[in-house]
Amino acid sequence: MAEVTAEQIQRGRGPDPTALARRKLVTREVKSVRERLTSTTGLERAFDYELLRVFAQYRMHGSVGALVLAVCIATAAWFWVPAYQVTTWLGVVILASAVMVLLCRRFLAQPAGEVNIRRWRRLLPAAEAFHGLSWTLILVLFAQVDGPGAKVFVMTTLLVVSALTVMLAATIPLAVYSGLGPVTLGITLFFWGRSDIDSITMALMAASAQLFFIFLAHRLYSSSVATIEFRAEKDALIAELETATANSDEARRKAEEANLAKSRFLATMSHELRTPLNAILGFSEVMKNEIFGVHANPAYKEYSGDIHGSGQHLLNLINEILDLSRIEAGKYALNEEALSLAGVVDECRHMLKLRAKAKGQTIREAAEPDLPKVWADERAIRQAVLNILSNAIKFTPQGGDITIKVGWTANGGQYVSVTDTGPGIPEDEIPIVLQTFGRGSLAIKTAEQGSGLGLPIVKGLLDLHNGGFHLKSRPRAGTEVTITLPPERVMDTLAALPEPARSAA
Repeated sequence: MAEVTAEQIQRGRGPDPTALARRKLVTREVKSVRERLTSTTGLERAFDYELLRVFAQYRMHGSVGALVLAVCIATAAWFWVPAYQVTTWLGVVILASAVMVLLCRRFLAQPAGEVNIRRWRRLLPAAEAFHGLSWTLILVLFAQVDGPGAKVFVMTTLLVVSALTVMLAATIPLAVYSGLGPVTLGITLFFWGRSDIDSITMALMAASAQLFFIFLAHRLYSSSVATIEFRAEKDALIAELETATANSDEARRKAEEANLAKSRFLATMSHELRTPLNAILGFSEVMKNEIFGVHANPAYKEYSGDIHGSGQHLLNLINEILDLSRIEAGKYALNEEALSLAGVVDECRHMLKLRAKAKGQTIREAAEPDLPKVWADERAIRQAVLNILSNAIKFTPQGGDITIKVGWTANGGQYVSVTDTGPGIPEDEIPIVLQTFGRGSLAIKTAEQGSGLGLPIVKGLLDLHNGGFHLKSRPRAGTEVTITLPPERVMDTLAALPEPARSAA
């Protein structure tokens, strides 16, 4: 983990994520270079083992096909060479194949951490050289044969063996050279001193084929290395993903524990705070209303009113915090019923009418006629409308106008829109006011009383109804807040049932 510098501590922030990523990349590069320096192939040490393992697997899987090929070639060679010589040659080829298979099986049986890479990189090419030499001995069988087609047969056999060697041993270049070396040397000696056109032509073809096989071996080796690199990168990404998933699960578990602790704390503190608050509100209201007699000093009545107002504000703040906590925890249970959205808005307007009148504000209400009822939680919808309407009254200056609209949305739902003529909110502050305890610069400058929980609660309540929340505002152009309910919550009016037909008397 990167160390936090003193400057970062003084600035009150953690380590730079970019610096951490750069340091992690440098560490990975240093590790890769160190592994390459200690590797026998110039690649990472893990690649050495992978290349040997692929070679061993290819050789074991191709051993059956190689033996079948040897038997077929031995059968055909009986037309030119005596059977006992062909059988001896076939035995040597089978022995070389058996040695190769046993070595490969022994290598694959060892645990990856116990494999001596340098030792096996010598043993397997040596076995490949012995295997190539066993096939090259077929030239000894045909050294004195002048039958028609014998040269072509021998040349074709060795070229097929060369191609087989390249395909099976491409992951170890030294093994490819070890396998092709005896074949190339044998072909050279076989055609040495022959000047006829057929021998020269076949010798040139063999040389060209061997060069092509070497080129093909390099291409196959590069492809194998690229495949292993991609696999290693994939495994590294999977390991990082598993680590990130484990860290995420641990963080989620801690967050759930913290959320549970917060819920328990709020539940306990709400009880502990509400009990004395009820006494404060009750006694301050008695003193404010002078129920037991007039105060000797008029200032006491004013102080009692301040105590009652502050206690009421604190109680509302506790209720808002608890509501938001229940919403975030998914514990807010909706008590849904059929209700009139326009009726709820009218009730809220009536409840806040005196507050707007005290500031000389005018509230206008416009509702589309014959709106059907919606299926929703009346308490939640009322709280949402009260929050946005009280915000409009709070931030609209003296003598301002507030307009409430209720109607249909474009997709068949219903909406409530509250527009004011207040100072508005800068566009960059809209995400702030939608955050928990977020307050805009206007609220801070004017010291408007509030907790910054009203709009987050409205958004949370609308999310529980699968509804929408939209705030549009510009400085000196007022603010418009719109809440919507989806079409599936609108209750269509059912047609009346037809009266049953009366039978004639």
